Amino acid sequence: MMETETKPSRVPVAVRVALWCVLIVAAAATILYSMRVRSAAEADLSSEIAASHVETHRFQDNVVVFTDKIVPAGHPFNALLQDLGMAPELAARAVASAQSVFDLRHLRAGNQLSVGRTVMGELREIRYRIDADRVLHITPAAASASGGDAHAEFHAEVQTIPSETATKGVAGEVHGSLFGAVIDAGERPELAMRLADIFGWDLDFYTDPRPGDTFRVVVEKKILANGETSSYGKILMAEYNNGPRTYRAVLFHDPTGAPAYYTPDGHSMKKAFLHSPLKFQAVITSHFSNARFHPILKEYRPHLGIDYAAPTGTPVQTIGEGRVIWAGPKGGAGNLIEIQHTNGYTTYYMHLSRILIHNGEHVAQGETIGLVGMTGLATGPHLDFRIQKGKDFVNFERLPLPPSDPISKRDMTAFAEARDSADAIMPPLSAAHNTPAVASNNAVATPFPAPTSSSPAN
Repeated sequence: MMETETKPSRVPVAVRVALWCVLIVAAAATILYSMRVRSAAEADLSSEIAASHVETHRFQDNVVVFTDKIVPAGHPFNALLQDLGMAPELAARAVASAQSVFDLRHLRAGNQLSVGRTVMGELREIRYRIDADRVLHITPAAASASGGDAHAEFHAEVQTIPSETATKGVAGEVHGSLFGAVIDAGERPELAMRLADIFGWDLDFYTDPRPGDTFRVVVEKKILANGETSSYGKILMAEYNNGPRTYRAVLFHDPTGAPAYYTPDGHSMKKAFLHSPLKFQAVITSHFSNARFHPILKEYRPHLGIDYAAPTGTPVQTIGEGRVIWAGPKGGAGNLIEIQHTNGYTTYYMHLSRILIHNGEHVAQGETIGLVGMTGLATGPHLDFRIQKGKDFVNFERLPLPPSDPISKRDMTAFAEARDSADAIMPPLSAAHNTPAVASNNAVATPFPAPTSSSPAN
């Protein structure tokens, strides 16, 4: 028998044409999709590049980098600007603009000058810190299209630095001196000076402070936006604990209306004399004596005063109001100041390095009259201080100091209100922070309008 061979069936032409069409359409769709994706990616990339350019220009135009310089003594403003990289012509234009609102002869050594430029080096502003409350602000007002900074005109104004006035409580402990204790409490040295003035009639801050003493104070503070204390206002209440004794002072006014400090029960803190001719810590090297061995003359003789050892240049203050009857050199006393007081006393300040007042001048209590030195018969820098009642020298360390008038009955109610209001803000010694009552001070641009017969021996 013969076998029959089977031939494979062929795909119809129509079917093949249809398959090819499907493949072509799919390929076209794939290509179109790919082109769309690529176009979208290119658009995104272009958008990102454009945004990057915008951000770069914004950074270049708006980010200002400041270069700072502390003003040295005797350096003119023009030269300072040139030191900070400004061309002489540009610096001269800035100076001319500034001079119209601030007298540049009043530059203070130690203040800060800043010049701000963009990251591309274009000048944006100049700032000079005039004082704690004001800043001189200079900015380019216009520049020529071709010359840039070189032909810039400037606008200058004096601005008030934004600040807040806060009534705050401050507390601290003395480890060495009141000066150091105030700084350790995060405050400025000015506050220590103010406290020394308040308690100067009762405490000698050269000799009385001891480790463990504490102080508390309620004070008005001017605080800048960055938290820095720029200055102090009124001290409403103060307290100093000196060993077992506590001294407290409340701000009120005296019978003439002038500010004055009183004890909480209304007695005046002010006395006829301050407790010391110096404000802060010094060692008494020689006390009042009728028979002291003189270190230079090598003999026993009366020493009718008190020797305070202090560095040359330490300020000396008058202990009471009076008139200068001698200011100049006098034998072994060296540079000497004699002051006659209205209550029959005369005070002597000896061996000074400098005298800051003159004969016949009226001086106020606490006024700086000279500087400690070692002129005349002296083995080292010190102040020899003496006080005379009539014709007799008296021991100042044992002299009772009579107070001024107390609060009148008429004013006692108002005084009690002021005392209690301040006492409510007085912090405990453990307090690190206190919530202040705040009053704002916003920034404002302001214009600037252009010898005697008797002489004590050393």
